Parts: sequence; structure tokens; C-alpha cells
Amino acid sequence: MDHNNTTSTLMRKTLMALTGLFLCFFLVIHLLGNLQLLLPADQARESFNSYSQLLSGNIFIKIISYVLYASIIIHSLDALIITLKNKKTSGKYVYDQRGASSKWYSRSMGILGTIILIFLVFHFKDFWYQYKFGSLPVDGAGHKDLYTIVVGVYGDLWYVLFYVVCMFALGFHLLHGFFSAARSLGVYHPKYVAWIRVFGAWYSYVITIGFAVIPVYIYLTQHVLWN
Repeated sequence: MDHNNTTSTLMRKTLMALTGLFLCFFLVIHLLGNLQLLLPADQARESFNSYSQLLSGNIFIKIISYVLYASIIIHSLDALIITLKNKKTSGKYVYDQRGASSKWYSRSMGILGTIILIFLVFHFKDFWYQYKFGSLPVDGAGHKDLYTIVVGVYGDLWYVLFYVVCMFALGFHLLHGFFSAARSLGVYHPKYVAWIRVFGAWYSYVITIGFAVIPVYIYLTQHVLWN
């Protein structure tokens, strides 16, 4: 019975690692698209709205989006199940005894994950839902003007602060998650460990700072730089 439980947990960790790495790849693509928001306003509106239109109208992108939604759900459910099982067994599995020396964010993945899920609810509601089902204005090219919606949302200080806090939660989640995913997939060899740690750390820093800068820049542009 214990062998079956161990095998089941390892399979779930592997699945969580695979979905997590896919989400890491998506974050890079998403960040590259969002960096267009840092362009001068007129150029940013045209470029970002065209980009959004391309994503919504491309069948390949639609398929990827369904994989994305499934990955988020599977990753979250697996994390919840593994967390509950770990609490139930009180860390009795002998193959993973690193708790005493682990970083605080490694021991707080449940809390960090919960913050990220709450953020995703707001993020999907304010942008994805509005773009898909809301009555958005159109820009000069006839594209849905998602840029105006984004700038309007990032004009609220509370949302900017909330966004930045959530991005740091994401960053700490990635710091542990990237290395944990590599370990779960068996890439845990002395030859690669240091490189994986460095790459994972830099990846986490770039993703965190990259996303956090965007709403801060837009808010400052509206309320400070233009005054």
C-alpha cells in the first residue's frame, strides 16, 4: 500500500513538473507580448491590440490556450493533493528529507500558490473575460482596444500594489518550483545542479521584475510622469 502511495505521489510530482515547465515557457511568451505596453502610448496601443487580435484569431494559439488552461488546473490540483498527502503522512517519506534545511519559500509553496490562484481569478476577470465577452471599444484599426482596458486597470494604485505583491509571490514560487521540477524529472546530477540553480534563479528574477515593472510604469506614466 505504501509502495502504491509512493508511486502515485511520484507520478503526480512528475505531472506537476511537466505542467509547471510548460507554464514557465508560457510566462516567457506572455512577458514578451506584454512588454509592448512599455512602448510610447500610440505605438503601444496599436502593437498590443494587434498582438491580442492575433492571439485570439489563430487556431494554433487557441489550441495552446486550451493546453494552458488544462495545465493550470492540473498543476493546481496536483499541488493540492500532494500538499494534503504530505500533511497526512507528516513527512514520513524517507526519499525526501530536506525540510529542515529548505528555504522559507520552499516550505510555503501552498501559500504562494494560493496567492497566485487569487491573482489569476482577478487577472482572468479583468482582461481575459473582458476581451472575450465584454463590450470593448475598438482602436483605429478596428481591433478590440484591450490596451485602453489594461491602462485603465493599472491606473489604480491598489491594483498595481496587488499585482506587484503577486508577482513576487510568483517569483518565489518559481525559485523553488523550477529546481523542484528538474529534480522530479530526474535531472538531479552534481554536473547539472549548479547550472540549474543559476538558470532557475535568473529566470525567476527576470519574470518577476519584467511583469512587475509594467503596471508600475503605466501607473507612474499616468500619475507622475505626465504631471
